[in-house]
This record gives sequence, structure tokens and C-alpha cells, in this order.
Amino acid sequence: MIYDFKIMTGRGEELNLADYKGKVILVVNTATGCGFTPQYAPIEQLYKDYHDKGLEILDIPCNQFGGQAPGTDDEIHEFCTMHFNTTFPQMKKSDVNGPNELPLYTWLKAQKGFEGFTAHPYKELLEKMFAEKDPDWDKKSDIKWNFTKFVIDREGNVIARFEPTADMAEVEECIKSLL
Repeated sequence: MIYDFKIMTGRGEELNLADYKGKVILVVNTATGCGFTPQYAPIEQLYKDYHDKGLEILDIPCNQFGGQAPGTDDEIHEFCTMHFNTTFPQMKKSDVNGPNELPLYTWLKAQKGFEGFTAHPYKELLEKMFAEKDPDWDKKSDIKWNFTKFVIDREGNVIARFEPTADMAEVEECIKSLL
């Protein structure tokens, strides 16, 4: 259950996810130098619109995809607040795949695997890039790229996984249905 995990904030404090019992949680791996980076704006809007109704956001910067989250936790936070006026808390930059991945991500990927990219200008580019590296890429639950999102309900269940190509309006509808 998600409440069994603890993660580190960008300020170096331990966050016990049991403190989020009864909340809807959006978990997203982010990057400051990615084609999907503008998604910070609608994520911030979700936080503004729904935080008072029970939404929490776990923004987990990750530098595993094209080195697109360079810098320290402080530099990433400064970039996000300066360019996107983010007010939601950011976690410590972490791995979401591989031997050093956060245990939270091991659990999330076991709950909801990869189901494909939705229609998007980057869809074909991403699929081609992954297929060149691994012919079975689409059968693995690994996080494929920055801004993959998981939505967790008030009971701690993973309800949905949205790839970065998903329309943010779909993410919002999912969240609204759980609040």
C-alpha cells in the first residue's frame, strides 16, 4: 500500500506517505528540460483547484531520461517556481527505474504497467526511440519518460497510470472523479 512508503523531500526531510491517508495523490516524475516540461503549468493548476478538496501532488524530479533534470534539488525548485509558479512540494531528485529506483516506483509499476502512448505529436518519436533500444520495450512496466503520472485514490489504491502523452484534461477528470 502506498502508505507503507517514505520518501525524501527536496529539502531533505522524510515524508511519510501514511500522512496522506484519505487524500487523492498524483505522483509524477518530472524534468525541467523536457518537451513535456510545460505540463508543470496544468499540474500547478490542478494543485490550486483541488488541493483544498483533498489532492496532494508528489513531484519527483528524475534525471534518467535524456539527462533532462540536471541541477540540484534547489536549482530544480527555483526553475519550477520561477517559470511555472509552482506551489506544490517537490521531492528529492530520484531514480524511477533500475537498481536505484525508489521503492515507491517499484510498487507503482507493479500496480499499473505500461499500456501504450496516446495520440500526441511525440508518440511516434518515442515509440521509434524505444523500439531501437529494446524490441520488447512496450511489454515492460518501466517508466518510459518524464511526466508519467499515477493517480491514487483516498484508500491508497493506484487507479490510473497516464503516460506523458496523455491529455491533462483526462488526468483532471480522473482526479475529480475521486475527490
